[in-house]
Amino acid sequence: MAVESNITLLYIVGAYLVVMLGVGVWAYGKTNTAEDFMVAGRSLGAVIIAGTLLATWMGSGTITGSRNSVAYDNGLLPAMLLATGSLIGIGCLKALAPRIRSFDKLTIPAMIEKELGKEGRIISLLVIAFAYVGIVSYQFIGLGFVLNVTAGISIEQGTIIGAVIIIVLAAIGGLMSVAYTDAISAFLMLGGLVVAVPFVIVEAGGWTEITANVPETHLDTLGDLSFLEFFALWAPPLLLLLGDQNMYQRIIAGETDEGTNTGIVAWFVGVIASAILIPVIAFSSRAMFPELDPGMALIATTTVIPTWIGGILLAAAAAFIVTTGSSYLLSACTNLSQDLYGEFINPGASDEQIFLLTRAFVVILGIFAFVLGQYFPTVLEVQMYSYTAYGAAITPPLLAIFLMRERLTKLGGLSGMIVGALLAITWDTVLASPYGLDAVIVAAPIGGLLIVVVSYLTGSSSTPSAARA
Repeated sequence: MAVESNITLLYIVGAYLVVMLGVGVWAYGKTNTAEDFMVAGRSLGAVIIAGTLLATWMGSGTITGSRNSVAYDNGLLPAMLLATGSLIGIGCLKALAPRIRSFDKLTIPAMIEKELGKEGRIISLLVIAFAYVGIVSYQFIGLGFVLNVTAGISIEQGTIIGAVIIIVLAAIGGLMSVAYTDAISAFLMLGGLVVAVPFVIVEAGGWTEITANVPETHLDTLGDLSFLEFFALWAPPLLLLLGDQNMYQRIIAGETDEGTNTGIVAWFVGVIASAILIPVIAFSSRAMFPELDPGMALIATTTVIPTWIGGILLAAAAAFIVTTGSSYLLSACTNLSQDLYGEFINPGASDEQIFLLTRAFVVILGIFAFVLGQYFPTVLEVQMYSYTAYGAAITPPLLAIFLMRERLTKLGGLSGMIVGALLAITWDTVLASPYGLDAVIVAAPIGGLLIVVVSYLTGSSSTPSAARA
């Protein structure tokens, strides 16, 4: 079966995107300071926290990469099992939430500087900007997929339009606009997935027909993946989530501790639901569209189910992609304006200067993200590359700050960051994956081990980390 575009779906998606831009304009009037722009003035309630956490974590990476692509390409069960990494990460963040909220820092580089000095801040802001630009790049591509099945335009043209939409939304209202559109989209997506699943299964001929039309190995526990291949897909999202600046900023943006905790629990439940529903749809898509680009598995099914359901699902998917792209773009720009410019280039910069510069960086990095996205053949590849770079260089030292306390030394933290970053970037590309191991299997463990070993060799339990070099 071939995927045929449906212009009616475009009307539904277009109407929803107009609503999103309307929320952005509303938020523009409420965004007056850098703190408003980055953490929504710390004013978000439990429902909005839950929605924005879920929508940010379920962007194009979930809808066109990750569980979607694995279910289509490798099997149903491994796609579902991938979510266990995210669930572990959410549980850890809930435990760390009180410390995160009390840290009184708005960015990850600022948190790292407090323990590892200015060198740690510089390294982390560069790594985050690099990784987040990669994540933004496949949000553009994901929206290109949506426009391909709705308007019938090429994926390349749709990607350009997607880039413009995401850049504009990020520049208008910052986290205030993103958080509220996230919440609306998250609940719309979950509802759409629940309603869509039975229609997709029926359209594919029933579950017996679906399983008969996919490779036999796709019914195994790990599908046609080896354990190491599965682990290489499972670990990067967990490592990213544990240190993801977007998630930390949303936790900080909660109005109260109780509301934030409730929002995190609801996020956990939402991830469980999506971990079941999205793989089932993508797995069914394989039976209907055997020659499809894996990234389009879920999106393609919206053309064969009732238009009103497909339209809702596609509108929510587009919204997830747009708001996730805006969130990560905004976060990367925050690092450059607040952590680089405001801290090192112009320490005396006013709040208004930081605010305006952040918006300027949104456009600059947005264009760079579009260019970067043209160099990766699939969404899943750029997704794993970005996650691995972040997870190897940022997550180990950040967790060490919260968990090792007085035993962490500056030399230990910096050595782990530098080695983790270098291995993540060069292991697969320059070194050609020695011993057949993926970068994530090597980079993060070695970086984390270095932090522990070097810290214990260069410090003492009674000396504060900031005083040890």
